[in-house]
Amino acid sequence: MKKTKYIFVTGGVTSSLGKGIIASSLAKLLQGRGFSVANQKLDPYINVDPGTLNPYEHGECYVTEDGAETDLDLGHYERFSGTPTSQANNVTTGRIYQSVINKERKGEYLGSTVQVVPHITDEIKRCIQLLGHTGKYDFVITEIGGVVGDIESLPFIEAIRQLKWELGVDCVNIHLTLVPFLSAAQELKTKPTQHSVKELQEQGVQPDIIVCRCEKHLTESIKAKIALFCNVAKTAVIECIDAPSIYDVPMLMMAEGLDKEVFRILNMEMPKDIHIEQWQNFLHHLHNPKKDVTVALVGKYVELTDAYKSIREALIHGGVANETKVRIKTIHSETITRENAAELLAGVSGILVAPGFGSRGVEGKINAIEYARTNNVPFLGICLGMQCSVIEFARNVLGLKDANSREMDMDTKNPVIDIMSEQKTIVNMGHTMRLGAYPCHLAADSKLAAMYGTQEISERHRHRYEFNNSYMSEFEKHGVKMAGINPTTQLVEAVEYTNHPWFIGVQYHPEYKSTVANPHPLFVGFVKAMLKYQEENKK
Repeated sequence: MKKTKYIFVTGGVTSSLGKGIIASSLAKLLQGRGFSVANQKLDPYINVDPGTLNPYEHGECYVTEDGAETDLDLGHYERFSGTPTSQANNVTTGRIYQSVINKERKGEYLGSTVQVVPHITDEIKRCIQLLGHTGKYDFVITEIGGVVGDIESLPFIEAIRQLKWELGVDCVNIHLTLVPFLSAAQELKTKPTQHSVKELQEQGVQPDIIVCRCEKHLTESIKAKIALFCNVAKTAVIECIDAPSIYDVPMLMMAEGLDKEVFRILNMEMPKDIHIEQWQNFLHHLHNPKKDVTVALVGKYVELTDAYKSIREALIHGGVANETKVRIKTIHSETITRENAAELLAGVSGILVAPGFGSRGVEGKINAIEYARTNNVPFLGICLGMQCSVIEFARNVLGLKDANSREMDMDTKNPVIDIMSEQKTIVNMGHTMRLGAYPCHLAADSKLAAMYGTQEISERHRHRYEFNNSYMSEFEKHGVKMAGINPTTQLVEAVEYTNHPWFIGVQYHPEYKSTVANPHPLFVGFVKAMLKYQEENKK
């Protein structure tokens, strides 16, 4: 069995510095040197998972193959490493306490007083080492959410302190911090980093490597100052300057020697060769596109860049595969009416209607879909986006003016979208939707089958409502192809319009499976369709 090395990534000064990107970038470099790597996220919030959190609170909820609703950083882990994640890759305070309380109720602590130390910290350590104990990974990189000094993160930092003591040379702590540039003084300031490291030291953890987020290059004297005051080698002070894209960060970290420092601290010999040619090729096409195209992203959270993070990244992947820069024009669905749709959607070569829940903004999505359908604009609807396309078609083509989803109108006489049968008796909201990977059979003559190159696929889901099959024949009579069907439940997974150049709606979430190494074929095809539309309209 492999002797797994553990790397912890903590953060200080402020949130959103990019711990997930640093953890993902290091994983990419270690993979390039021939090692197997797993990424993991510890989230300090008491929610069991982010499945019930509002995107305004937490951004996108990412879904794994095994149906875990997780933090969006797991999406970065998969996009960078290409390694599927699972429930074991995301641990929250809520899950830790739930597990400990369940054990206490079963009498597993034999009458002991259950305390944060050792019971909570022991459970955290157990979860951290779950992936390592599988014997599949040389490295497990664990990112701790939040900022050092937060009350919520104290048990996680204490667990790291204990593990560093127990694991010794098999453990590394990377601390990500901020070196701000004060324009008034025209200086980079190291005090926030010093205080952040001091806070971590007060909790018993000495960082081994300090990664400094900055907007100006660090001078050698600044690196030396940080090393002196923070008790690390000067080579362990790593600059992480603002990059053109998140995909440039692995190369920046390699140039700074982040992976080299990890091997030095672990007393391991670093392989001389690194194989990241595919990544470098991706970057070349990303920064040197031959074409560009604009897509409208329609949703009710478009002002939040993290709300549709996986969709945005999948569009980038699809664009690179077509040597194209995809420009995203965000349009809030609540602002779209039948009267202003043409004005708001002018100049775009494709329309993507995003997933979501609830009635807010749905009518605007339907108006955008009607514009796409009637003007032959390439369209991709995901989850609720597909459901809205069904509602739009039922109202404006089938003549069912009151057609709706039972999610929006429980009393509609034409529920073309209905609640799934297994969802009808569910009361609890957390982790009760149709979640994770399910099989789908694609019609042989469908655009989807041509894009995937196969008729048998598996995609990830996150929904409660489905296409109402009692309306299927009526839709098919009027040119809607049931392009994807779940072979077990007969759930309609995908629809295509035969009287439209490129109109596809999918119940599943293809964006979750798009990676740098394997851009999702649906997004590759969507970008290709937009390029064709753009070229034809120029003519």
